[in-house]
Amino acid sequence: MTKHRIYSISVASVYPHYVAKAEKKGRTKTEVDEIICWLTGHSQQSLDDQLAEKTNFEDFFAQAPQMNPSRSLITGVICGVRVEDIQETTMREIRYLDKLIDELAKGKAMEKILRK
Repeated sequence: MTKHRIYSISVASVYPHYVAKAEKKGRTKTEVDEIICWLTGHSQQSLDDQLAEKTNFEDFFAQAPQMNPSRSLITGVICGVRVEDIQETTMREIRYLDKLIDELAKGKAMEKILRK
């Protein structure tokens, strides 16, 4: 089985799209960073380092300091697929991030997005 193309794409190449999607809806880059750091356990500095190194998605999630245990509370449909039904771990992590950014762009409160 071949790996999905998204695994080899750098997070840094997709990151501006996350920020643009959020800002188009009146949200901020800071909120996008907070979501990514919440999900992966990165500090702002380590996130910036990963972006500067152009780390691909597969390595970004594999090397994440501490994936948030509350991420299993993220449910819903992204790209026509229920995130909780995705079996492949890395793809599920990518879709969790996509779902959180979608929730941000839809105006959801940060404490709800971060499952507090």
